[in-house]
Amino acid sequence: MDPNCSSALNCSLCPQDSNLSVHTENPDLTPCFQNSLLAWVPCIYLWVALPCYLLYLRHHCRGYIILSHLSKLKTVLGVLLWCVSWADLFYSFHGLVHGRAPAPVFFVTPLVVGVTMLLATLLIQYERLQGVQSSGVLIIFWFLCVVCAIVPFRSKILLAKAEGEISDPFRFTTFYIHFALVLSALILACFREKPPLFSAKNVDPNPYPETSAGFLSRLFFWWFTKMAIYGYRHPLEEKDLWSLKEEDRSQMVVQQLLEAWRKQEKQTARHKASAAPGRNASGEDEVLLGAQPRPRKPSFLKALLATFGSSFLISACFKLIQDLLSFINPQLLSILIRFISNPMAPSWWGFLVAGLMFLCSMMQSLILQHYYHYIFVIGLKFRTGIMGVIYRKALVITNSVKRASTVGEIVNLMSVDAQRFMDLAPFLNLLWSAPLQIILAIYFLWQNLGPSVLAGVAFMVLLIPLNGAVAVKMRAFQVKQMKLKDSRIKLMSEILNGIKVLKLYAWEPSFLKQVEGIRQGELQLLRTAAYLHTTTTFTWMCSPFLVTLITLWVYVYVDPNNVLDAEKAFVSVSLFNILRLPLNMLPQLISNLTQASVSLKRIQQFLSQEELDPQSVERKTISPGYAITIHSGTFTWAQDLPPTLHSLDIQVPKGALVAVVGPVGCGKSSLVSALLGEMEKLEGKVHMKGSVAYVPQQAWIQNCTLQENVLFGQALNPKRYQQTLEACALLSDLEMLPGGDQTEIGEKGINLSGGQRQRVSLARAVYSDADIFLLDDPLSAVDSHVAKHIFDHVIGPEGVLAGKTRVLVTHGISFLPQTDSIIVLADGQVSEMGPYPALLQRNGSFANFLCNYAPDEDQGHLEDSWTASEGAEDKEALLIEDTLSNHTDLTDNDPVTYVVQKQFMRQLSALSSDGEGQGRPVPRRHLGPSENVEVTEAKADGALTQEEKAAIGTVELSVFWDYAKAVGLCTTLAICLLYVGQSAAAVGANVWLSAWTNDAMADSRQNNTSLRLGVYAALGILQGLLVMLAAMAMAAGGIQAARVLHQALLHNKIRSPQSFFDTTPSGRILNRFSKDIYVIDEVLAPVILMLLNSFFNAISTLVVIVASTPLFTVVILPLAVLYTLVQRFYAATSRQLKRLESVSRSPIYSHFSETVTGASVIRAYNRSRDFEVISDTKVDANQRSCYPYIISNRWLSIGVEFVGNCVVLFAALFAVIGRSSLNPGLVGLSVSYSLQVTFALNWMIRMMSDLESNIVAVERVKEYSKTETEAPWVVEGSRPPEGWPPRGEVEFRNYSVRYRPGLDLVLRDLSLHVHGGEKVGIVGRTGAGKSSMTLCLFRILEAAKGEIRIDGLNVADIGLHDLRSQLTIIPPLLRSGGLGCGRNGRSQTENQSWAAEEQVGGPQLEIVGQRQLVCLARALLRKSRILVLDEATAAIDLETDNLIQATIRTQFDTCTVLTIAHRLNTIMDYTRVLVLDKGVVAEFDSPANLIAARGIFYGMARDAGLA
Repeated sequence: MDPNCSSALNCSLCPQDSNLSVHTENPDLTPCFQNSLLAWVPCIYLWVALPCYLLYLRHHCRGYIILSHLSKLKTVLGVLLWCVSWADLFYSFHGLVHGRAPAPVFFVTPLVVGVTMLLATLLIQYERLQGVQSSGVLIIFWFLCVVCAIVPFRSKILLAKAEGEISDPFRFTTFYIHFALVLSALILACFREKPPLFSAKNVDPNPYPETSAGFLSRLFFWWFTKMAIYGYRHPLEEKDLWSLKEEDRSQMVVQQLLEAWRKQEKQTARHKASAAPGRNASGEDEVLLGAQPRPRKPSFLKALLATFGSSFLISACFKLIQDLLSFINPQLLSILIRFISNPMAPSWWGFLVAGLMFLCSMMQSLILQHYYHYIFVIGLKFRTGIMGVIYRKALVITNSVKRASTVGEIVNLMSVDAQRFMDLAPFLNLLWSAPLQIILAIYFLWQNLGPSVLAGVAFMVLLIPLNGAVAVKMRAFQVKQMKLKDSRIKLMSEILNGIKVLKLYAWEPSFLKQVEGIRQGELQLLRTAAYLHTTTTFTWMCSPFLVTLITLWVYVYVDPNNVLDAEKAFVSVSLFNILRLPLNMLPQLISNLTQASVSLKRIQQFLSQEELDPQSVERKTISPGYAITIHSGTFTWAQDLPPTLHSLDIQVPKGALVAVVGPVGCGKSSLVSALLGEMEKLEGKVHMKGSVAYVPQQAWIQNCTLQENVLFGQALNPKRYQQTLEACALLSDLEMLPGGDQTEIGEKGINLSGGQRQRVSLARAVYSDADIFLLDDPLSAVDSHVAKHIFDHVIGPEGVLAGKTRVLVTHGISFLPQTDSIIVLADGQVSEMGPYPALLQRNGSFANFLCNYAPDEDQGHLEDSWTASEGAEDKEALLIEDTLSNHTDLTDNDPVTYVVQKQFMRQLSALSSDGEGQGRPVPRRHLGPSENVEVTEAKADGALTQEEKAAIGTVELSVFWDYAKAVGLCTTLAICLLYVGQSAAAVGANVWLSAWTNDAMADSRQNNTSLRLGVYAALGILQGLLVMLAAMAMAAGGIQAARVLHQALLHNKIRSPQSFFDTTPSGRILNRFSKDIYVIDEVLAPVILMLLNSFFNAISTLVVIVASTPLFTVVILPLAVLYTLVQRFYAATSRQLKRLESVSRSPIYSHFSETVTGASVIRAYNRSRDFEVISDTKVDANQRSCYPYIISNRWLSIGVEFVGNCVVLFAALFAVIGRSSLNPGLVGLSVSYSLQVTFALNWMIRMMSDLESNIVAVERVKEYSKTETEAPWVVEGSRPPEGWPPRGEVEFRNYSVRYRPGLDLVLRDLSLHVHGGEKVGIVGRTGAGKSSMTLCLFRILEAAKGEIRIDGLNVADIGLHDLRSQLTIIPPLLRSGGLGCGRNGRSQTENQSWAAEEQVGGPQLEIVGQRQLVCLARALLRKSRILVLDEATAAIDLETDNLIQATIRTQFDTCTVLTIAHRLNTIMDYTRVLVLDKGVVAEFDSPANLIAARGIFYGMARDAGLA
């Protein structure tokens, strides 16, 4: 024992003998230091950590763990350690008793250690009770114990060897027992316990492994290895992904964010209230308030901070530690260079420094990776929360808000803007971390080089405003480009929704031109932005170098005595390298911040929009006996529009059937919407008691099975379900559908006919078994006999719904006598109300209406005259008055003059307006509903839309080749060569610097300074120039590629056949145009640049290290093997995760746009909550691939950084080993380079996999640019003669057709001949092939065999546009663009005739009936020889119908007219009638002959009361 220690406890402070511990080849610590401080270190750690840890455990109890063998063993070891310490203590007392007075440290240390061991033992048990499977606190404690015991372990053996005997056998023995036990405890602590009882593991088939992973496994992310290996062996699938942790699920995250946002809204409301004290907010006051300084808005930013702030602070702590650690290595480097310069230094110094460098780098890596893990998870939560909040808001926005933004724009908020926040998260901490790193770097540089550092710093400060200016410019471009992108996506969305009409009218070229026009502007902006970006790249690449250059130049010239030696030069270089990172990140931070601030504004604005007032309809109380009452109600669609309905007083008794009738545009659909609370109530009261079912006029069908559509979230009750299908006449349809009621219905109900969609919508209402049924003209889209069936079995007094309260909007006169009461609307007011007989006797407007329309027949036989009604799919701006009321005189016998027609059309266009201008929502339904049910994929389960496939395995090289070709091969080559040059220049500059510093070694002053500086400067600036040129080349190439790829995609999609759009959800196609094109536009080029940058960095580092220490070649191979292994496992898994992520992303947006379209139905059935849950589930499914993707990056980084840190270790080690032959300049060069290698290696893999996962966008765009296209638009060799077809003769010869290859024939061997100028009616029951026949005429469907000839010309021989431009169809619906689209694709004179009519803008054509009229008007203008009417008059009141029939008879008297009729009275005076049955001609003759023949047609006529 050291005599110094014998008297006092301050032995720990006894003078350290520096010769014993430092300046020797065999260092050691003094025994008293070993026995005191060294032994106390672990104890101090445990006592300090304990209070916080206990607090944490109390709040995070996971249930207890059963006492296992492992736990028992750990406890036994703890008790034994306690016993050993006690033995030591008693031994000291024993010595005291026997007169040997041991130093106080021998009493204090065993006591402290003993108590601490007891504490550790108790902690083991407490952790078990709290469900901790693996304890980090204890692992660190045992680790410290072992490390602190290694020094005495060595000293005691050395001492015994030196003295030849053991001086204190008892303590010698207890120490080694203690060491063995501590080591065992450390090993045991690394094993984890079983999961606690009642944990999620027991229920969840695939739980999140991190929660149950051991401490070390979590520290190094080893728990991901299993998935990495699995993903390498088999492509990952959805089922392999882990479940989410409870706190990461949408439900939790969205709830927290919503609460924070609600709080913000409440505060704002309070603020507003206090801003206007004592004033009633009358209109005048509101104006005054508006004039005040900007009213305070609820801040979404604050809501985000409130929700995610705490997680953010934790991540900030990680970042802080990492930043501080990064400055240790340059200090160690300076010690290493000093060591190399001093040949007398003991060699263990060098090994110690090398070891410390490695240790420090590893610490840095671990902390950095945990920081990134934390911050990326926060980013994901940002996205989840924002998506959820936007979804919930979209369910409650008013119609006026919907009208102001399209579905596309709202979806963009969810996809692009939420993503922006996710991208911003990793950069946020740079706001404080970058300044901190800069200040520290400057401080250390000052220590090294003195005030000359200020010259470099001044240069950096000058750069900031320059970059600020560029960032402001970039932001302006960003905003412009977002606008262009929005309008391009909106236009594409309209094109995809109206693709059928575009094809029928041959309007594709004009729309192509529009899209390409927008795209041109977009690329122009992108190009300018990219060039601006290259200037910033140049300044950032050169700035660290220029800073070094300026600093060194000032340093050397300020004072001739300043000698630049290796230590100064290379420590400064490595500090400048640290400085470079925050400076490099700043521009990205600025650009991400600007983008996010644009997004923040958009999101905040959307969330602050008006919501529907849930209180507008009183649901609780009502006057007894009534189900619905309205007292003096006035309603409007939007505050800025005149009221649509005014002063309504309506009472509907419980259980009554009330019909609502009136002419087109009088407000019938609006009345239903008012009852649902969809309109804005200006005054009055609405009461409605009981649950509601709603059948809108345009059926809203979800993309799921037919059964799910009917059940709509309710449990299946087989008896009620069967009864519902029977009543709604769906059973016969189910037999035709391939999967029965399990048939998947495509997006927007694409594979059902209009009538079937309507009946499914009705079945949904019937099954819901509500108290009140609001039926908005459910009978319009079905054939007359079906309508009669539905009325009798569902709606009427004998129907399923008898006894329920029913409000029926209808035009079917025949059903009115069976109703309890009738409401007659005119111009938005109730003109009459009462039971049928009373209204007839009153001789008011209703009686006139009836007498006009049923003068000859007795009231009983009016089934034929019921007709469909007006409807409002998005129902924003209902028409203010009935358009056609001035034309009541235009019945059959009055010839319609051209003047009247023009006048009628002018009024029409006054009523419409260019829908696009007002950005109205895209009606998400398909335009011509093919009557014929498409027999879908020949699969038993009846799925129509194929699942989107995630490609599997590596990205083909051909994809990279495709992109390289799109960029331009010469450009690609030039970029690579420029980068090679840049790396060479960079290495050259540093080697030159190394040689320069060695001048100082020869004689302690430097002579040819100016030459040294000049060459150094030239090499550096050359490097910057080459980088800038490469970036410019890449920018040009990237824009070129973006143009080429988008063009190919657009041209292919516009030319795809209709069947492609029927089987592919529009969301999936839009995804190509938005997300994938965005990646090609803005992501790929920067990723490729960074990849090249890091690749050449890594290569040049290895070259430099090998050149300076050739021994390094030995370790290159094993390190390279490890690196490639990690890379291979990572690449396979992460690529598949990324693909799964992009496949699971589409359903979120599809579901969202479906929800926005059907919001009114969802609200009516009170299903909003369920839909929020569905959306959350879809977002979670997407997140399940995002989380592992983030972890895969961390797992990779740990592996790669380990390789990088080994490079640092070996570079330093070999420098120490070969120090005799090395000069300090070379060591400085090689080690300072090795310190950068980790970053380069890491970045390289990251960019490689980023490139792989983003190049998938090229793959996806290519895939859709190569799909099969329809026939050419114009066949140059065989164009039809001018003025074809002269007669309009149509002939089908043995014609057969099927919808898609592999499906049954829809028309079989059809042969018929229609003479020019004939009027032919086509009838048949649903699915007989009526619409298919017209589609064949336009070659939307191509023949399976046979041919169609028009005036003797085979239509298959000419181009599609030559054919379609000569035919005219009035399809069932008009596309959303209002009449503006009408101009496209017409001749000059027609454009002129339309120009005048279009200038008169008005509310939009939102009513089905009025849309039909517009189609008719369009047909008048085309002046074709052949006119096809498809279900054209089914949605118009009788008055308008007569007008249309008259127009057809007079204006189209010389044309061939083919009419698909739902109501037979319209075709009774046609030349001939074609009856189709199951795709073959059943009957074809004049109506009179067919009735005489008593066949199918006679049966139909008899049903309709015409025979």
